[in-house]
Amino acid sequence: MYYAHSENTSKEKHPLSKHLSSTANLASSFSCDESYNDLFEITGILHDLGKYQKDFQRYLIEGGRRGSVPHASWGAGYARTAGILEASIAIDGHHKGMPDHADWKTDTERFKNNDIANFDAVVKEFISDNGINESKFKNIKPPLFNRENKSQRELFTRYLFSALTDGDWLSTEAHFEPETHSLRPAAELSISEMIKSLGAAFSLKSSEGEINALRNEARAEALSYSNLPLGFFSLSLPTGLGKTLTSMAWALEHARANRLKRIIVVLPYVNIIDQTAAVFKNIFGENSVLEYHSGYNEQHSIESSEECKTPEDRMKELACENWDYPLIVTTTVQFFESLFSNKPSKCRKVHNISNSVVIFDEVQTLPKHLILPTLQMLKDVHTVMKTSFLFCTATQPAFEKRHGFDGIDGITPLITSPAKLYEKTVRVRYSFINDLEPIGMDELFQQVHSRDDSSLVIFNTKKAAAEFFELASASQTWQESYHLSTAMCPRHRKEVIRQIIEGLSGGRKLLVVSTQLIEAGVDLDFPVVFRAAAPLESIIQSAGRCNREGNLGPAGGETCIFRLADSGMPDKTYSACAGHAIEMMKAAPDKIYHYNMFNEYYRQIINLYVDPDKKGIREAREKFNFETVNDLYRIIEKATVGLYVYCFNAESSELLDSLKYKKHLSRDDFRKMQMFTVQVYRDFINKNGQFCTSDPRGFIVWYGKYDRKMGLAAPNKEDEVLII
Repeated sequence: MYYAHSENTSKEKHPLSKHLSSTANLASSFSCDESYNDLFEITGILHDLGKYQKDFQRYLIEGGRRGSVPHASWGAGYARTAGILEASIAIDGHHKGMPDHADWKTDTERFKNNDIANFDAVVKEFISDNGINESKFKNIKPPLFNRENKSQRELFTRYLFSALTDGDWLSTEAHFEPETHSLRPAAELSISEMIKSLGAAFSLKSSEGEINALRNEARAEALSYSNLPLGFFSLSLPTGLGKTLTSMAWALEHARANRLKRIIVVLPYVNIIDQTAAVFKNIFGENSVLEYHSGYNEQHSIESSEECKTPEDRMKELACENWDYPLIVTTTVQFFESLFSNKPSKCRKVHNISNSVVIFDEVQTLPKHLILPTLQMLKDVHTVMKTSFLFCTATQPAFEKRHGFDGIDGITPLITSPAKLYEKTVRVRYSFINDLEPIGMDELFQQVHSRDDSSLVIFNTKKAAAEFFELASASQTWQESYHLSTAMCPRHRKEVIRQIIEGLSGGRKLLVVSTQLIEAGVDLDFPVVFRAAAPLESIIQSAGRCNREGNLGPAGGETCIFRLADSGMPDKTYSACAGHAIEMMKAAPDKIYHYNMFNEYYRQIINLYVDPDKKGIREAREKFNFETVNDLYRIIEKATVGLYVYCFNAESSELLDSLKYKKHLSRDDFRKMQMFTVQVYRDFINKNGQFCTSDPRGFIVWYGKYDRKMGLAAPNKEDEVLII
């Protein structure tokens, strides 16, 4: 008998035939179309052909260095000779990751040329033992999509690789960790129950007033398009008209109409995931939602199930590995860097994007410098993996295909007249300080100081926000002043936001100074907002924090745009888009009140200011260079590192102290630690290494200064931190 794996805790080896059969069955079950099934199945059967080597069987019995007897290239080599190239690539990478095309050819060339001793004999025995009908699978081609379309074929290979990897890992887990395997969730999308729960939530909301009438009208119109077949859709709603719940209502009905199995909500920032997930949990139940955003999800091991408080917690931990859950809330970074990855751990979840509805909230934040390869990938996922996409935002980007821009052909709007909704929901008036000519900090302070009401001031960088906050803190103008930025850990930010809400509710005069983190998912309401000149979508999002509830009468709130002298921007793309917005507002100030300005703006920035595929990602995909694509596709160009703030408060220090003697930390441990973690660039650690201690369990502890107002020291421009 041949074996796939060594003994488990029951002293049983894993029979190779059993492993191949279970992997094949699992991989085939992950197929979204019957025409894919045979190819998925044979890939699962062939992936461990190399374990028929006598050297590998000797290694299992006698032991040796892990990886000392390579086996993946054998199955890949045979698949290549059989003419099933997608299977060959997937098998070749099922441990190390999918290679570039040249490396795959090198890995399999010897088998193609029959230069491997005993290869034919091993294959013959393998085929005989496993009852394989070679004529059934040789040169097999999935017929659903156009295989001549190279990017679709490349995406299909990713899909196949994901199904193989997950099937292989699940089969292996069942052998080594049967108790863990039994805890895998079997949850399905209970559409009827979820629609019923959402309907009950809507029934509790007031229907009185013009805003509520508009919300109900918009939701009814969106739902009228839910029976359409799979495709691309857009939902353009002004801030405050219930975009989150309307999009979910449409997604559930669309999933029911098209028999889809999963809803994935993709958000731009980590700081709004908890809030959005909490909304859904409140409606659908605590265990209905899987939150996935932390890099820890893939980088760190999980302890045994006894470490978790409940089986439900353990189920969610396991579902994080492969997204086997009916409702998922994740980040843009995690979603796309998984889709473009070549690594088994990241790609493992990709097959579960098939047969789904994917909702992109705040879609205007999709990476502009990667927009063409990003949109091409979505088009391929739609075609190959039977997935619908809904783009949600208050400011809908111009993603449609047109002359000079290879966008998406045919995006169906769920709201046919968004301009009318915008006109009916204007709650702010815009003013342009010094006609958008640059001003200094002192002049800006005088402008803010002169206001009688609470004010929110939003900057583009942490450095500028910190400088203005220090300047304003010396004034007695405001009863309370607060600072918000990603230099503060999430727990700190939550505390400050709670204090701000209490202060506003109590009628106190507040000053809040923030970076752009406040623009999405932070439901604060100020009579006056000051916003540093920025990309148009950021300005509109900032205005959404002004007179949010529409309680200020006909005059509305005021959003004041200023242009700060000698102030930096987070990156070149942001700066270019801000510059274009400034020119548009200076040329025609009144246009900012009209919905059509957004379309004009997005067309201009995509065509004129952003090189949409300067890295050549699309070309690399079409050449099947999977490792190169993985290296090129980076939403955040400069990697950040998490610093655990030991001295934030007693809870942060006690938490770390309580984990001191644990050899391995659970995902729940890391989740708790995230609340006291600040993301910084590596440069910050290099400059302040004396205050940092690296823990071998996979994190860095900050023992340096942490200011209760400002957070992790006053930052320099090069220490700017993005939200990921």
